Amino acid sequence: MTIHEHLVRVPKPQLQEIGWTKARELVKVARRDGPEFACAPWVHKAKQLPKEQFRRAVERHLTGKETESWEIIYFKLYKSQLPVVEKAIETAGLMLGSDKSRGYCLEMICADFLAGASLGETQRQT
Repeated sequence: MTIHEHLVRVPKPQLQEIGWTKARELVKVARRDGPEFACAPWVHKAKQLPKEQFRRAVERHLTGKETESWEIIYFKLYKSQLPVVEKAIETAGLMLGSDKSRGYCLEMICADFLAGASLGETQRQT
């Protein structure tokens, strides 16, 4: 419904052509830009770019920042491991600042581990 409310200047056949996923992203731009929304260039981008690139273009327009592409990963943890992992991520968050994502905290934990591992290798070689 919100797509039809905010994208009234986009002809219905063009909306169907770009698809609902991209149209939802387009609504974000239309809401923010209001009457100054430049419909034609955004519809053209939606037609030309793959979904992920279009999503990043919208994000860049809305925030003024370049976003890095991301991926969700899954792995199994035993219930006995979960408290240790949660505590490590929580501690890293406190050290790095509460505005950091859990993914960033996990990356820093891994980087610290790798730095320690490479330091251990250097000491063993001497």
